[in-house]
Amino acid sequence: MTGAVVVLYRRLLVALAAIAGGLLAVVSVLIVVDVGLRNLGRQPPAHTLALTEYALLYATLLGAPWLLRTRGHVTVDMVTGSVGPGLRRLMARLTSLIGLAACLAFAWSAAQVTWSSFTRASFDMRSFDMPQWLLFVVMVPSFLLMAIEFGHLMIGPDPPAESAEESWDQL
Repeated sequence: MTGAVVVLYRRLLVALAAIAGGLLAVVSVLIVVDVGLRNLGRQPPAHTLALTEYALLYATLLGAPWLLRTRGHVTVDMVTGSVGPGLRRLMARLTSLIGLAACLAFAWSAAQVTWSSFTRASFDMRSFDMPQWLLFVVMVPSFLLMAIEFGHLMIGPDPPAESAEESWDQL
């Protein structure tokens, strides 16, 4: 890939992570307002729970590719810490291959579910009706971006992880 495409791609991941962070901030405010109103004997907004659930889904999926890029995801290094560097690299590439395959399978499945719920005009009925496809559509690009990241980890050299600070500096 050309340098400009790489820069745009990294900026996309950072922007999605920033949106995820913003959603988490909104969720925090919604929860504080909800609890505060309940403690004051007032009726909280009816949509708080549904909006919080949707925002948590979106925040998770929008932030995951950036988290994978910066290697901020959860890893278990009990086994890899006890083997040599050659076997460790092989294990990392194998787990990246599994992650890539899983993300592509999830993206494909999410695309099918999204299309199905769109064509059937299905709704998620809670405190307000929301087209069901809006719940699934974010999964497709998220899992595709994670597949790209796993592919990068699998076939790329073994550079140190891009730090979160370096990532934000690219904006």
